[in-house]
Amino acid sequence: MQAAATTPLYQLVSFKPKLQTFPSKSQLCPLGTPFCRLGMASVSGFRLRPLRAVGGSSSSSASGDDGFVTLIEYVAKEGMNVKDDLVVLLDHIQYACKRIAALVASPFNYSLGKQTGHGSVGSDRDAPKPLDIVSNEIILSSLRKSRKVAVMASEENDAPTWISDDGPYVVVTDPLDGSRNIDASIPTGTIFGIYKRLEELDNLPTEEKAMLNSLQSGSKLIAAAYVLYSSATILCITFGSGTQAFTLDHSTGDFILTNPSIKIPPRGQIYSVNDARYFDWPEGLRQYIDTVRQGKGRYPKKYSARYICSLVADLHRTLLYGGVTMNPRDHLRLVYEANPLSFIVEQAGGRGSDGKNRILSLQPVKLHQRLPLFLGSLEDMEELESYGDIQQKVNPGYEV
Repeated sequence: MQAAATTPLYQLVSFKPKLQTFPSKSQLCPLGTPFCRLGMASVSGFRLRPLRAVGGSSSSSASGDDGFVTLIEYVAKEGMNVKDDLVVLLDHIQYACKRIAALVASPFNYSLGKQTGHGSVGSDRDAPKPLDIVSNEIILSSLRKSRKVAVMASEENDAPTWISDDGPYVVVTDPLDGSRNIDASIPTGTIFGIYKRLEELDNLPTEEKAMLNSLQSGSKLIAAAYVLYSSATILCITFGSGTQAFTLDHSTGDFILTNPSIKIPPRGQIYSVNDARYFDWPEGLRQYIDTVRQGKGRYPKKYSARYICSLVADLHRTLLYGGVTMNPRDHLRLVYEANPLSFIVEQAGGRGSDGKNRILSLQPVKLHQRLPLFLGSLEDMEELESYGDIQQKVNPGYEV
């Protein structure tokens, strides 16, 4: 957790990026091409890869003259029924994530990544690094400036931060998931969930109403997203009517719609877990893994293991290719990680579970409550849960 500081760390971290001139969007994509993704054809040029438009339509009337749809254009004009206040909040959140994307990609974060924060609660493995703290302060600053948030609860803080009495929304966040591996350039991510402020609590003391607003059930989420910082910066979001993905165009600074409707395959052929801990697992989980990797499960093909040890990255691959990603021990946080990611997965047609119960049906009782987390394709999840005993209850070698 974050210790108090007089000067925000994000104000101490500065760098001057070398500016580069890029072709305009209209030069790169012909008019009327609804969605285009750029790829390098050679050292000196680009090739175009058009993406399918929403509903297969080739109309560009809702996407501007250049055929692109930005994140803000999409939520404001595409019939998402998103209120103006939420659009404003989302604009500030995406700005914060762009700043974090620039920070984690900067050569000037190298020394920060090697330092360890102080005053943390929990094991040294989870102790916040300065990059976590800087990311947390960037997000908090953006939420304050939006004037649309009552309270922010962060994985990096012991208690929720009350921001404004009249802010209509509550934001929960893991500012920088996977940061302990950043020195190796492993993908990282930001996770956030958005709730409505519980107006019936307004007369309670500030500390009490901040906590109760932050401990809402995941079933009350109105939006959730993660941002993947990797070879591309991808924002995957849901407002409760499907899951969409937007890719950051560094030439314009816009998040561009690249997948208008993510649908996780009903079954994949990949499982993602730290199987170095195989002998610590319960019998049911060992049986499931042994069965599917031999091709003896309900799907008659051998499964492969893919494990990045970055939750956002492992989940993003699972959303696209199917399968399951999991941490079977009581490690991931219900409020900041499990609830938002389960909402995203369910809206893409998958399932989020603690091994026994639907994640979004659980009522948080503590801000930093931990639990096992299983996310993935519907058929894979049903098969996994049929083995019963899949929650790891012993954690040798770990401090929780």
